[in-house]
Amino acid sequence: MKFLIIRFSSIGDIVLTTPVVRCLKKQIATAEVHYLTKESFKSIIVSNPFIDKVHLLKDNLDEIIAELKNHDFDYVIDLHHNLRTWKVKRALRKKSFSFNKLNIEKWLLTALKINKLPSAHIVDRYLDTLKSFGVKNDGAGLDYFIPKNEAVKESDIPASHHAGYIGIVIGAAYGTKKFPLHKLKELCASVVHPVILLGGPEDMEDGKKIAASDEVKIYNACGKFSLNESADLVRRAKLIVTNDTGLMHIAAAFKRPVISLWGNTIPEFGMYPYYGEHYIHATVQNRDTDKLPYDVMEVKGLSCRPCSKIGYQKCPKGHFKCMELISMHELEKKVYEYISINKQ
Repeated sequence: MKFLIIRFSSIGDIVLTTPVVRCLKKQIATAEVHYLTKESFKSIIVSNPFIDKVHLLKDNLDEIIAELKNHDFDYVIDLHHNLRTWKVKRALRKKSFSFNKLNIEKWLLTALKINKLPSAHIVDRYLDTLKSFGVKNDGAGLDYFIPKNEAVKESDIPASHHAGYIGIVIGAAYGTKKFPLHKLKELCASVVHPVILLGGPEDMEDGKKIAASDEVKIYNACGKFSLNESADLVRRAKLIVTNDTGLMHIAAAFKRPVISLWGNTIPEFGMYPYYGEHYIHATVQNRDTDKLPYDVMEVKGLSCRPCSKIGYQKCPKGHFKCMELISMHELEKKVYEYISINKQ
């Protein structure tokens, strides 16, 4: 059976589809799995051994549709579910199964603060598209595969960080998902441990400002590495402190402990760090503590939160309480708890 899985963007969302790819490939003996995404996200999936062929959307949707028609798929698994995926499905004329985005429920929560969302992670909702084939969640969590030629060399990071470091993700797609700069400076200055700042080229200047307080302890990696290289830095970290962003999900894929910082979005949207039930169970059973491999830091009880299912560049209310009121004392305490638990 030949399957086409569609997810155009973005980093975190694509990583969250990897259990669908793996479970489909491993549980259906005859499955040939193709994946359609944007060209800019090719590096996330091109090395995935559970994908037989990757198709890339560049600028012209008609061109990729013409290419897809040549493959005569049996089924389409639509994990994006928007106008463009509808056009693909209509053109291919194959039986399709589409992910329920719960847009009405999300609107009720953001606009009226009425929570009708199911208490299910988005991974489980993605996997619901495979129910008709008898495919089940294998409990193994997320996947991320880094090509050997994109692994970070020891010489690429300071010698002071070779024995271990905390990775702090300072970037995010929207301003209301970003932990404030002054709080990041305070966190990095207070922790007595090497730190690597992670983000894209757009975060480089903020990274410089944070690292200025101690350029030996704090290494600004923002904009210096490719996505896969940044993922490798995440993989090597003792702990990841992160906004609600793609590197948070990559950290979960590598089973790194995560402290996630939530602003205008909320974990109830179903996109908190996902490790898989097998790992969660083993982690709790094999430790002297019942602490999960991730922790969520958020300000509950704000009448304005969540204000958007995605985010804004600036707080609509002007006060940004959802991030500003996160306790630095509690955050620093959690950092030291995880470092103590996860000594390597």
